[in-house]
Amino acid sequence: MARYVVRVARSAGLIILFLAAAILGIVSGVLFAYAGDLPGISALDDYAPSTISRVYGARGEIVGEFAIQRREVIPYEAIPPKLRQAILAAEDSEFEQHFGLSIPRIIVTLAKDIMERRKAGGASTLTQQLTRKLFLTDEKTWERKIKEAILAIQIEKRYTKREIFTFYCNQMYFGHGVYGVEAASRLYFGKSAKDLSLEEAALIAGILQGNVRQSPYVNRDAAVRRRNYTLTRMAEVGYITAAEAEAARKKPIVVRDDPPSQTYSVAPYFLEEVRKELESRYGAKQLYENGLSVQTALDLNLQEAANKALDEGLRRVDKRRGFRKPRRNVVQEGHAIDTLRQPRWDRPMHAGDVVPAVVTTVDATSIQTRVGNMRVTIDRKGFAWTGRTSPAQLVTRGDLVEVRLSAPKGAADIPAFVNEQGTSATGTLEQTPAVEGGAIAIDNRTGQIKAMVGGFSFDRSKFNRATQAYRQVGSGFKPIVYTAAIDRGYTPVTILMDTPTSFNGGVGQPPYAPMNYDRQFEGPVTLRHALEQSRNVPAVRVMEQLGPTQVIAYARRLGLESPLPPYLAVALGAAEATLLEITSAYSVFPNQGVRMRPYTILKVTDRAANVLEENRPEPRDAIRADTAYVMTNLLRGVVQRGTGAKAASLKWPIGGKTGTTDDYTDAWFIGFDPDITIGVWIGYDQKRTMGPGGTGSDTALPIWMEIMKAWIGKRTEAPTFEAPGNIIFMSVDRYSGGAALEGIPGAITEAFISGTQPGIGFRQ
Repeated sequence: MARYVVRVARSAGLIILFLAAAILGIVSGVLFAYAGDLPGISALDDYAPSTISRVYGARGEIVGEFAIQRREVIPYEAIPPKLRQAILAAEDSEFEQHFGLSIPRIIVTLAKDIMERRKAGGASTLTQQLTRKLFLTDEKTWERKIKEAILAIQIEKRYTKREIFTFYCNQMYFGHGVYGVEAASRLYFGKSAKDLSLEEAALIAGILQGNVRQSPYVNRDAAVRRRNYTLTRMAEVGYITAAEAEAARKKPIVVRDDPPSQTYSVAPYFLEEVRKELESRYGAKQLYENGLSVQTALDLNLQEAANKALDEGLRRVDKRRGFRKPRRNVVQEGHAIDTLRQPRWDRPMHAGDVVPAVVTTVDATSIQTRVGNMRVTIDRKGFAWTGRTSPAQLVTRGDLVEVRLSAPKGAADIPAFVNEQGTSATGTLEQTPAVEGGAIAIDNRTGQIKAMVGGFSFDRSKFNRATQAYRQVGSGFKPIVYTAAIDRGYTPVTILMDTPTSFNGGVGQPPYAPMNYDRQFEGPVTLRHALEQSRNVPAVRVMEQLGPTQVIAYARRLGLESPLPPYLAVALGAAEATLLEITSAYSVFPNQGVRMRPYTILKVTDRAANVLEENRPEPRDAIRADTAYVMTNLLRGVVQRGTGAKAASLKWPIGGKTGTTDDYTDAWFIGFDPDITIGVWIGYDQKRTMGPGGTGSDTALPIWMEIMKAWIGKRTEAPTFEAPGNIIFMSVDRYSGGAALEGIPGAITEAFISGTQPGIGFRQ
């Protein structure tokens, strides 16, 4: 009997050894089969996942972002304990004990696979999940699972638990295009991960299992269930007490108002200019994946003022052409009015905002619309500007329109509207303008661009009218003509003839006979008067006397690079330039004759804070300082007494010039104070008249003034234009240019380059 038992034991031992050898052989074979086909995990030594490149404004505000994966990489220390515990409780509570695989979970899952005849999930450890996201796919095959297990073990052997957990928290996807816990925290709660509350941390951890499916933006009930599951697990594991879990479960989910698809930027045209520059220098991969930090000089307050001023100015100009019927009707398109959504409705709304609306009802006296969940009424006063008396003449049910929200009566400040069911407001009917425009602001002393608007709407058109549109500058070119004249011995009191004249038009061409805007002639006038009142004939006479080639040479020195043919009509702005070019040229006058190359990017650093580029002001002497000061003084007269006199109400040291083409296709105002130069252009993309009133003074100047008001702000101490030492001030008669006693009617203080002043005068 004993021999039998020994024999059986020997046989069992041999069987066990055989099975062990077979299993070992199978495992070795599997390892051998797949080892050569596995990626090298050593790549994690230099873990550098795709991160967000950010563009910053002058005060450190985020202007915009570029990314394929919206991720912010943070160290282990920046992940708060509550969030660490929530992730471990929800995903892998045995993370600290296992070697990359959880054998009990594998056995349970394998049993489910056999019983249910499918590949069940749930066995993956946190390390396996990381492996799958870094090196493999989510394909449910045995081959992938084997590779995943091998790689997970290798990762556990090479890296510490803290390192693996940090990789995981930075790599995983949290829905809506964001990766990593930091970007997820900012997406859902508008705060850093280190500032998350317990229930917020549980929500972030809960989203991991289902990504978008369990996002509070997509399925709030599912988000609550997963959050509460995480809280329960945290209590079961011992990270928190049952009472803490219960208290957190009772709290509602409160995420930030902005939708996850939000891509709004306060400066989209500026941001696009920056993007093009960066991509041309560093390539798309580095821009969209390598987390560049880009510093600019953009002044967000000025930018917002420019956005608003151009928007309202274009609407004002457009309304002169009358009301246009809405182009879209959702009912006719087969959509339901009640379910219509607009991205703008998800952003905060305030009195004065223009927002899209859908017409729900039209009666005899009013138009009822829906803006998100609000009911907005447009009464007769709200559509009076159209000239129509009946709402039915304007819109029909289902029309998509624009509405300017009105402040409630007696409101002490501009309220924010609560976009909830049952709320109501009143508004004014608006329409999207067909006319376009652009605005730009340049720091005189550095050339840094402080604000840029390239059109009415970046969504409507990406074409940047501040940098790409070549338009006739009209009378805006005259200061360049007079700059050449002052530099060649003319003075502000030089007499010019405003009389009928004609010039040889060239072979086979009729004579060129310039006319003034008012079709009148004033006879002898001073150079100052000719510029202030924007008289055409004197400007052409001066260009003819100096020679077109010489005047164009000055335009080049001031920074105009557009084609400028040597014709006399160029004196009146017949040639074309961009708004950026002409604004930069004007900035030379208050900057004592020095032109600063305009630029957008100040500094670029990579994710390791290495400086890739750092741009500094690039000065170039364009004209003499004394000539620049005389021109500054002349252009101040345009604001004090001339075509730009509306701006005198700002009571600020300002110079500038209006520009208008003969057929009202283009309207300009370029103006400056000692620190900044701002340019505004208005017109249609396809050149056509804006009609009577389409002058620089009536269309561009009011917009410029609103931007300038924002620049001045609450300052009471104004900067000054510094005069060079060789400038002589004298009292002269503004009409004749002759010496005059200071203080008598018509007397003004004139600036002269020393040696060019009249022989008799009263020096100040």
